[in-house]
Amino acid sequence: MFENFDWIQAMRNSPVMVIIICCSVLTAGFALERAIYYWKRRGNPDSLLAAAMASVRSGNREEAVRVLVSNPHPMGQVAAEMVKSLGEPEQVTEEKLHIALSEQRLQLERNLGFIGTMGNTAPLIGLLGTVWGIMRAFHDMARTGSAGPSVVAAGVAEALFTTAAGLLVAVPAVILYNHFIRQMGVMLTVAENNARTLRLNAGPAAHRSQTSRVA
Repeated sequence: MFENFDWIQAMRNSPVMVIIICCSVLTAGFALERAIYYWKRRGNPDSLLAAAMASVRSGNREEAVRVLVSNPHPMGQVAAEMVKSLGEPEQVTEEKLHIALSEQRLQLERNLGFIGTMGNTAPLIGLLGTVWGIMRAFHDMARTGSAGPSVVAAGVAEALFTTAAGLLVAVPAVILYNHFIRQMGVMLTVAENNARTLRLNAGPAAHRSQTSRVA
C-alpha cells in the first residue's frame, strides 16, 4: 500500500508533522512518568489498615501514624490525618479528611491533563496538517499545470499522512488517560473507605484508652 510513499519527504514538507512528533514524545514521556509513579504508590491498603488498627487499639497512636505515613499508598497520608484527629469533633475530622484527599488527588492527577489534552487535540492537529498539505498540493498542480490522477492522488496521500499520525498519537493517549483516571479513582476511594473504617473502629478504642489513663 505504501511501498512507493516517501515518508521522509512527507515529514519534511509538512511543518505540522514536527508538532505531532513533539506531542507524541511528550505524551509518551508523561505517560511513562505517571505509570512509574502509580506503580510506586500501589502499596497494600488492606494490610496497612490492619497494622494501623492494631496500633491504635493498643493505645499507641504515634506508632499508627508512623506506620501509615511510611506507606506509599494514598491511604497512608489520609488515614494518618484520621488518627491524628481522633477525639476531635466530627466536623473537624471530615474537613481534614477532604483536605487530605484533595492533596492526594493533586499528586495523582499531575500531568494527566496534558495526556488528556493530547488525546483530544492530536487529531485536530493532524487535520490541520491535512488541510495544509491539500492546499500545497493544489498550489503545486496549478503552478506546474499538471492535474493527472496520479499527481492528485500522491498529493492527497501525502496530506492525509498527518491525520493518520495525529490519530496514532490520540488513540493511545485517550486509552492511557482513561486508565490513569480510573486507577486514581480506585486508589482515592480505597483511601477514603479505609480511613473512615479506621476512624469508626479506632475511635471507641482510643476513647477507652484515654478514660483508663485518666482513671
